[in-house]
Amino acid sequence: MPDEQPLGLRERKKADTRRALSDAALALMFERGLENVVREDIAARAGVSVRTFNNYFAGKYDALVYRQLDRIRRGVEILRSRPAEEPLLEALTTAMVEPLVEELTETGDLTPTPEQLVQVRKLVEAPEVAAMMSKGIQEAVIAAIAERTGTDPERDLYPRLVAAVASAAQQAAFEIYVRSDPPQPIPVLIRQAMAALAAGLPEPPA
Repeated sequence: MPDEQPLGLRERKKADTRRALSDAALALMFERGLENVVREDIAARAGVSVRTFNNYFAGKYDALVYRQLDRIRRGVEILRSRPAEEPLLEALTTAMVEPLVEELTETGDLTPTPEQLVQVRKLVEAPEVAAMMSKGIQEAVIAAIAERTGTDPERDLYPRLVAAVASAAQQAAFEIYVRSDPPQPIPVLIRQAMAALAAGLPEPPA
């Protein structure tokens, strides 16, 4: 019997396959439009069978949303690694922006085209996407904030309030991002939103 692959290698291969399928779904969305993306084409673009696609994702929206959920997971890890003396909102900003910057630098797509933004807007407005933004992910963010601030995520208002406000800032930045003309990099908008929060949301100049 051949040796089984080490657990770490198997998990890495699974992660690579999941990412390849998500990348294929995004590429097809930009090429053909969200409404024209189907699982058979995603699987073919990634070089796997439809059965393999079904082992990883329930459908195209699952594959398309995966990258954002993965960014949030990586952001939680970054938040936990930030220096204890760093102000909380600064640490949160880094946790929100760094996964995006790494990914955009890797792909070279620092600023989207207007045509890409049309498809992204369709995606974020789809009811299926709102349903997939898992509460479990938000709970992980709350737990990381609670650890950092010495609060109880079950009993204290503070970590939930901070997580909700940061999530709202990110959402506001994203809504401006998909409507920007000319297009603006999303990391810049997130930094602006979080800086406004840190400043206490002063009213804009008349």
